[in-house]
Amino acid sequence: MNSQLQKKLESLPRSAGVYFHKSASGEVIYVGKAAVLKNRVRQYFQDSRSRDNKTMALVAEIADVDWIETDSEVDALFLESEMVKRYMPRYNILLRDDKSQIYVRIDMKSQWPTVTFTRNPGDDGAEYIGPFYSAYALKKALRYLRRAFPYLTKKPKYSDSKLEQQIGLVPDVLRGNVEYKKNLRQLISYIKGNRKSLVVEIEREMKLAARQQRFEDAAILRNKVRALSELQRRVCFSDREFMDISKDRALNDLMNILGLESIPIRIEGYDISHMSGRNVVASMVVFSNGASDRSEYRKFKVSEKNDDTGNIYEVILRRLSPLNLKKWGQPSLLLVDGGKGQLAAAIKARDERQQTVPIISIAKREEEIVIDTKGSGVKIDYQRLGDMVSKDGEYMVINLHPDQRNAGSHSKNLRSGEIGRYDDVTKLFQRMRDEAHRFAISYHTSLKRQRQTDNSLENIPGVGPKTRQKLLKKFGSIKAIKKAEIDQLADVVGPKKAKDIKNQLKD
Repeated sequence: MNSQLQKKLESLPRSAGVYFHKSASGEVIYVGKAAVLKNRVRQYFQDSRSRDNKTMALVAEIADVDWIETDSEVDALFLESEMVKRYMPRYNILLRDDKSQIYVRIDMKSQWPTVTFTRNPGDDGAEYIGPFYSAYALKKALRYLRRAFPYLTKKPKYSDSKLEQQIGLVPDVLRGNVEYKKNLRQLISYIKGNRKSLVVEIEREMKLAARQQRFEDAAILRNKVRALSELQRRVCFSDREFMDISKDRALNDLMNILGLESIPIRIEGYDISHMSGRNVVASMVVFSNGASDRSEYRKFKVSEKNDDTGNIYEVILRRLSPLNLKKWGQPSLLLVDGGKGQLAAAIKARDERQQTVPIISIAKREEEIVIDTKGSGVKIDYQRLGDMVSKDGEYMVINLHPDQRNAGSHSKNLRSGEIGRYDDVTKLFQRMRDEAHRFAISYHTSLKRQRQTDNSLENIPGVGPKTRQKLLKKFGSIKAIKKAEIDQLADVVGPKKAKDIKNQLKD
């Protein structure tokens, strides 16, 4: 341990916070949270403590440490999530099983939004905050915050018990949802890190309400400030603190299997979705340092044609355009869902853009990696792979489970625990393929619904683009238009058109 690090360890505070372990080059290699920074950080360097190989690897590389103090353990929990996403430290768990990540879901678009937890964020318009890595600590933190920001966990019914409302855990639905939604926006702001400015804002509103003699509102705001100050005394995770670090074996194995010059930091996965050439879309999912990076996902509307190879060619050509390379950065590896045809199309598009990014594909049925020996831009280590690799003309096929002959037996063996020698790589590719497929299907479905809506209204005589726009703006969907009464429709389009629309849209 160097003298500078020793001095820093001696000056660690006894408050809650987030700490950053750094390498000799200044790279942040691990981020963690602590109930007591002084105790937690010093534990790494105590010779008396037993350590596994993963922890020993981390400690051997620590050359410096920094930290940010927080007012409470709750704040440390939320700040840790923000910092892990910002720095993506390589010793944090980056290839976590999906079951270890949890998100807060708030459906702000509904009349009475609810606050729930999920491990599978969707594309449904709701607000997803996370990921967080301790469900126990997150749920405990939200229970404390509920006293400051009362929220619903299910749709309200007037027959519900009033007990939770009386003790300040749920809103009073009789007061309407405007204040409730404002309250939830404050909760989201708090979780995302705008804590100090939010408290100042609430205190300002409280004083204004008191001056205007709105004493009930002032009391509610006062209780909110008190509840937030109480967080400093709440224990959120100190008895559950643990180190969860790992060398990223999957990315290292992948680098070795493909003979890449460096670890693939940014891997992009592509999939096409359509129905007989209609509503053709493509998805681009991004895994940064082995973890899904949803902020970098992109979706493409593709020319209407039933041609997967042509569609992949178009998408890769657009992705590697000078403009998109500047906006989205340079990928380390492209993974295309499909076989030889899709791979050849992607390579052709890349070469036309005069790029050199390696491209491989994953065959759907056999779950095998397909490589073009001349065009993929990788160097297979035949000695390392042995019987896992086979030649098929100008293509090489890598079977990460050589004892298995099809996807069905592969899934069965995974469940029974007969794990292949490169199972981490297999799981990474499976997650990327499934995520790209999910994202593409989601976009395809939304376009299909939109087209069905447009087609339904287009078939009605006298209903042009402007009228369709008015109806959709007023009612929101074709389903709502169908349910509307003639008088409601007449307010938008007049009595005659309202009658025509009602007749045409009958089920």
